[in-house]
Amino acid sequence: MKLHRGFGFGDTSEFDPFLLFDDFRNDRPQDYLRGFPWHPHRGIETITYVLAGSVDHGDSLGNEGSLGAGDVQWMTAGSGIIHQEMPHGDVQGRMHGFQLWANLPASLKMTAPRYQDVAAVEIPTVTDDDGTHVRVVCGEFWGRRGPVEGIAADPQYLDVWVPPNHRKTLPVEVTRHAFAYVFEGSGTFRDASGPRPLKVDDTGDVDNAVYNDARDRSLVLFDRGDQVTVQAGEQGIRFLLVSGRPIEEPVAWYGPIVMNTEAELRQAFQEFRNGTFIK
Repeated sequence: MKLHRGFGFGDTSEFDPFLLFDDFRNDRPQDYLRGFPWHPHRGIETITYVLAGSVDHGDSLGNEGSLGAGDVQWMTAGSGIIHQEMPHGDVQGRMHGFQLWANLPASLKMTAPRYQDVAAVEIPTVTDDDGTHVRVVCGEFWGRRGPVEGIAADPQYLDVWVPPNHRKTLPVEVTRHAFAYVFEGSGTFRDASGPRPLKVDDTGDVDNAVYNDARDRSLVLFDRGDQVTVQAGEQGIRFLLVSGRPIEEPVAWYGPIVMNTEAELRQAFQEFRNGTFIK
């Protein structure tokens, strides 16, 4: 499946507690219909947010369902789960969504798996006097709390729209790592890194990845601070604003499994091979 990888499979310290972020945005079915067939996870949480089209999911515990536009699924893989995610386009053939991986601390690596499926109508939207509006998926913002609860990293996950040519300052807790991912319009951020160009990763072959202009699908990482200021461009700007409390533990990571030590990682794959992965 062709997708745009914001970050992942590198130094995890900058984004801790987050590990990987993907934007799967396509309008050609041949680029996304292969989806994410059956695969295991252990030691992490995956957050899937759909904007267009739908994603069918199923797992080894017998859970199944479908995410539509505006819906969110927060899956705690914990001790281990095998699942699949298969995307479908809307009536125009468009598919758009995001997936974020959040790490679990050592004390929760082997917790029981669980899903939180959240329908679009359950996600509160708050609108400021200047027309800025924010969907609060997780965490608390402007007096509203998102429906996703009980996440180890205590994250804040916001979908923010700032109107054309407006400047907006948004609060962020000083103890958190925070990043923004722009997916509509354009703008500039103060007290942040420059926008990073993102690799187009269709087969996992990094050597064949290409780079897009940083103004398209740009990722911005913020320094520690208590606020984020954005100046919207002429078309306005829409972006995800995500922050979380760092776990600050060793990371042993291979493919879809993330543990604290290489020994734990080897054990996980041995259990997967001998059929004892699901607890």
